[in-house]
Amino acid sequence: MYDLSDKQTELRRLAGLPENAPRSLSGDFYTSAERFEYEAQTVLAAGWHCLGRVDEVARPGDYIATQILNEPLILTRDRAGALRVLSNLCRHRAMPLVQGQGNTTRFLCPYHAWSYRLDGSLLRAPHMENAGFDPGECRLPEFPVLAWNGFVYTSLAEETAPPDLTVLGEAIAAYDPASYQIVHSEEEVWACNWKCLVENFMEGYHLSVVHPQTLRGYTPTELARKGVSGPEFTSYIAHYPDDIPPRGTGAPGLTAEQRHSSYLFSIFPTQVASISANLLVQLMLRPLDPGHVGVRWTMSVYPDDRDAALIEQRIGLWREVNREDREKLELLQKGLGSRHAWSGPLAADDLEGTIRDFHRYLARE
Repeated sequence: MYDLSDKQTELRRLAGLPENAPRSLSGDFYTSAERFEYEAQTVLAAGWHCLGRVDEVARPGDYIATQILNEPLILTRDRAGALRVLSNLCRHRAMPLVQGQGNTTRFLCPYHAWSYRLDGSLLRAPHMENAGFDPGECRLPEFPVLAWNGFVYTSLAEETAPPDLTVLGEAIAAYDPASYQIVHSEEEVWACNWKCLVENFMEGYHLSVVHPQTLRGYTPTELARKGVSGPEFTSYIAHYPDDIPPRGTGAPGLTAEQRHSSYLFSIFPTQVASISANLLVQLMLRPLDPGHVGVRWTMSVYPDDRDAALIEQRIGLWREVNREDREKLELLQKGLGSRHAWSGPLAADDLEGTIRDFHRYLARE
């Protein structure tokens, strides 16, 4: 019998262990339906989720359709140039209005042709003259919007303060992240718990083992160093060996060390990202159930580095990196269902300290 109260007590105990004796979570934190539902009602409902990059919705009418838990959403830019996150459901009978990405002058329901302006207000509702409602008062529900360093976030909570990302912003400021321009986007579904993917992306311990051909030469495990952290984010730095050339020039304010490393960060609960001198890759996670997570990943490049052949090469590299991680995490998910999937020891702060930061975040609820 899964007892949520007992498990939350266990989570707080694990998150509060001494720095020299950290431990992981037991398997049922990743496989229990009750645990997933609890997270859906707490950290996932209250958290701020990245929906994409600002330049993906650069023009009025640009939109991205997505979904967080049971809420279909539209990220768009209205005619006045303001970013908006709207409900992607017609107010008539809850039909989704749009899918995928595109540009439009209005949102038109494919069921009964109700249409909405880009600000969410109702434009037209055919044959509804005697329905007894005021079209002027009908509009799509709206969600809060946060733009930070070229990323766009929203929250499902009606009243929730945005995360304090000041320290993280200072750590990556020299990269000039708002200037990176999107060149690629893909969506997948991985057969693993969403927390497994956060933990995997945010630790350098696995790099040399899981990615021997793709990442080990550039970012070997032994050169990983813990970065800044806070209540709602964590980070680490993947340094390159001395004999590896920098990956481009990047922003003029970068130090030699910053040009010779990648900065990886997670903004809890569901965004993970890696930024280097001329490349920014992020994964936006959409938890679906205890054993599945939707993944939308994007690649952006610094404006001075738009060589088409090099971009295609990097897309191929990141597809392979993601494949390697996905293969291991889907195997891990099977192992976590065992009664022997106990809480195990975590490695030193530079290698798995980011996981402790994530567990502290989860333990606050």
